Amino acid sequence: MSTTANGKTGGKSGTWRNWGGTAAARPAREVAPASAAELAEAVRRAAEDGLRVKAVGTGHSFTSIAATDGVLIRPHLLTGIRHIDRAAMTVTVEAGTPLKRLNVALAREGLSLANMGDIMEQTVAGATGTGTHGTGRDSASIAAQIKGIELVTADGSLLTCSERENPDVFAAARIGLGALGVVTAITFAVEPLFLLRAREEPMPFDRVLADFDELWAENEHFEFYWFPHTGNTTTKRNNRSAGPEQPVGRVKGWVEDEFLSNGVFQVANWVGRAVPATVPAIARISSKALSARTYTDIPYKVFTSPRRVRFVEMEYAVPREAVVDALRELKAMVDRSRLRISFPVEVRTAPADDITLSTASGRDTAYIAVHMFKGTPYRGYFTAAERIFTAHEGRPHWGKLHTRDAAYLSRVYPRFGEFTALRDRLDPDRRFQNDHLRRVLGP
Repeated sequence: MSTTANGKTGGKSGTWRNWGGTAAARPAREVAPASAAELAEAVRRAAEDGLRVKAVGTGHSFTSIAATDGVLIRPHLLTGIRHIDRAAMTVTVEAGTPLKRLNVALAREGLSLANMGDIMEQTVAGATGTGTHGTGRDSASIAAQIKGIELVTADGSLLTCSERENPDVFAAARIGLGALGVVTAITFAVEPLFLLRAREEPMPFDRVLADFDELWAENEHFEFYWFPHTGNTTTKRNNRSAGPEQPVGRVKGWVEDEFLSNGVFQVANWVGRAVPATVPAIARISSKALSARTYTDIPYKVFTSPRRVRFVEMEYAVPREAVVDALRELKAMVDRSRLRISFPVEVRTAPADDITLSTASGRDTAYIAVHMFKGTPYRGYFTAAERIFTAHEGRPHWGKLHTRDAAYLSRVYPRFGEFTALRDRLDPDRRFQNDHLRRVLGP
């Protein structure tokens, strides 16, 4: 997910905070370039002044990956579509463009991304740079749909890369963590706008695990939410459809997506935070609140949904063949603990890809995401969950909370050394360094 300015601003004395309230920074100065040339000049000036540089997006990363005490690059003037190439079926978009604006603009042009995550508030650079993903049997993360990248490197140069041009940079920069440069534009593969038939229904936890391989194989996009303290899940199956378009009705959509999934769920979490003993009962009610439904709509209206209840999150990518065991261990841990967890656990999949530090790099992957309501103690739960995930060679999502360091990450990413060697070449003085990158990539 992306890391950026959703928080307070104010020039030299402003404080940046992320969406989840888990990271903050007081930069020496803030810059809002309106072009790649202006951004390059900002990087050169920072170097002259001995300041480090970080770009932020919309603050949806939970880590401090974008925090800096140097120069904070805000992207809100670097937005919009540069070019649509219908012959190559690509779109080139400025790095600060929110995914929501891109999705709407593409749909207006009769185009779409092949796959996307479950929210679309992030900027395109923030989302891809941290490895944001949805779920897919055959289609991978947003970064895997990139065909070209333009970025400003540490010396203020503008570098373009693709499979043919600077391919070693392209392999890494699609999920670059902000460590290789500041992305100014991205070229995505697109396809003609299509329809998805969404089927959402409750299913017992034990049945989902028993049938997981079959559910994954039979659906283009399968995911489910398990509600801790219950044996209940909500499953989601999205598959391409010839139509006709049958969107969720306006009233039904408001009741289920806004009133129940956001409004009532917010109140339930307030109650659970104030009186933790009520959480298991709330979880049982929450797990049965949404009824089964089927609808058909354009992709971004199926893949994404509003998320207004604030939370903190940890997500790990484990080998797909290990996900059932990991989930059984997670449920057993919760059942025997005194933890009180009001947020569901989200499970998704992705095929192997060839991006150097992708969580799905070189292996078919399943994702397990654990959440806690903002303001509730989360460390005990996350620590216990992380112990399970790392026992299965889990790779933490780059934009979500975890405690891993370079020593661990270099063991679970076979190409970790390629990335750090490229970083040494592109940013030898660590112009784009911060404390978080020092921990996960090494000094």
